[in-house]
Amino acid sequence: MRPPIGSYAVDVRTGRVGVVMGHEGPYVQLRPHGGGREWDVEPDAVRGATQGERLRAATAYANARSRGEVP
Repeated sequence: MRPPIGSYAVDVRTGRVGVVMGHEGPYVQLRPHGGGREWDVEPDAVRGATQGERLRAATAYANARSRGEVP
């Protein structure tokens, strides 16, 4: 699966949710919600994120930000 750039996807190997930033070679590049370091995922290990997963990622980022863990 090659999800569109800008969509939210889940790395099924780790359960991490990220924003699709691009497709580099055979990989899909994901970036955590709110920014951070991108990571590469094989296309067969990516699926679209549900609304609940997107909300959990946004909430986790907001909580980390309120604790001063991320800018």
